[in-house]
Amino acid sequence: MKSRGRPAFAAVLALCGLGALACGGTTGAGAAPASQGAVENGSGTVKAVSDAAQPARSAKPLAGRVIVIDPGHNGGNYKHPEIINKQVNVLTKWKACDTTGTATNDGYSEAAFNWDVSLRLAKLLRAKGATVKLTRADNTSAGPCITKRAAIGNAAKADAAISIHADGAGPSNHGFHVIMPKKINGPVDPVVAKSRKLGITIRDAVHKGTGQAYSTYIGKNALDYRSDLGGLNLSTVPKIFLESGNMRHAGDAAKLKDPAFRQKLAAALAQGFQTFLRSASRP
Repeated sequence: MKSRGRPAFAAVLALCGLGALACGGTTGAGAAPASQGAVENGSGTVKAVSDAAQPARSAKPLAGRVIVIDPGHNGGNYKHPEIINKQVNVLTKWKACDTTGTATNDGYSEAAFNWDVSLRLAKLLRAKGATVKLTRADNTSAGPCITKRAAIGNAAKADAAISIHADGAGPSNHGFHVIMPKKINGPVDPVVAKSRKLGITIRDAVHKGTGQAYSTYIGKNALDYRSDLGGLNLSTVPKIFLESGNMRHAGDAAKLKDPAFRQKLAAALAQGFQTFLRSASRP
């Protein structure tokens, strides 16, 4: 490297005098304030520049955001019918506290799928700086009830929430779809529009990131609207359900059982949340 000559050297010496901040010491007379750094221009003159003018290279895209992930059902639900069969009020009807969920024909459970994808997604979102809360802590317990799952998202004041599922339809049906809330004269009404935006964003991200086809049997272009789901009806934060595929369809089941596909799905969801929250105004 060529020397820049004595003027530049002298300028650096002046900046790096006793106590000068730019050389790692404490602030002294004539030193740049703590919010500034030092750069040298083409003529060899050293000048101070504000940190505000420099890009925040280390900032994480979801820093300060709260996302709640609801892994549908639970691996221990089938052992506790006394818990999950209890009826709860979801405002438009009374429903069971929870269900066991479905499974592939060879026994891979929806609860296990939901849990695995949720853990993968949580890890990716936390790496992006988000605060992530899950509605259940394991895949061996029972519950919580669908009403409690909604309450967890509300208490967290989540910027967005998702309930992850897989469907159990007829074996000829395939593809994924997103479920969004309707207005019901209830707590979800103020966030129906934002939930729709979240749903479309997640739909696009999943389709692009995984190649999974749109549902052939529910909704239009993989979008469905419902008013009978407690997890949506009782939510006061933008929230959607994802039905990732049909576990009773051979092609979908093969994908859902594949860890590589589940990682792709988690990555697509993480990107979808980032896209949605980048465009959404803070509450």
